[in-house]
Amino acid sequence: MSISSVKEYLKQFGMDSKVLEFDVSSATVDLAAEAVGVAPQRITKTLAFKSGDSCIVIAAAGDTKIDNKKFKNEFGFKARMLSPDETLALTGHAIGGVCPFDLPEGVKSYMDVSMKRFETVFTACGSSNSAIELTPDELFNISSNAEKWIDVCKVPE
Repeated sequence: MSISSVKEYLKQFGMDSKVLEFDVSSATVDLAAEAVGVAPQRITKTLAFKSGDSCIVIAAAGDTKIDNKKFKNEFGFKARMLSPDETLALTGHAIGGVCPFDLPEGVKSYMDVSMKRFETVFTACGSSNSAIELTPDELFNISSNAEKWIDVCKVPE
């Protein structure tokens, strides 16, 4: 997958024209925050975790960390992030551009409530130099295979 396939996916929601592309990398939370010009916590990171023979993705605010106890209580298994090769193979997106859009069938996406602190958040769009600004509810509504809102992250005080 690539930014072009994500834009194609976003067309069905009329959101493809909202995709931002940068001349600089936005592959990490800090780089994305700098590229967009917002605080890092408003950058959504999309994390991919092993789930049987497939994976799940969780979109969360940029200043959070997965709380292993909450994760296990929610999903019934220990959190194990995918390697870069597994991430590309299972989500279709490379590290730095992982997003909850245009995911393969069977890869479920979840949204962490940590994003609800913000009016809008910025999420990658399939490349290491892209983003889109959405409300948290818009993000949920247009994400591939979106299951539900969850609370599996630690938010700094």
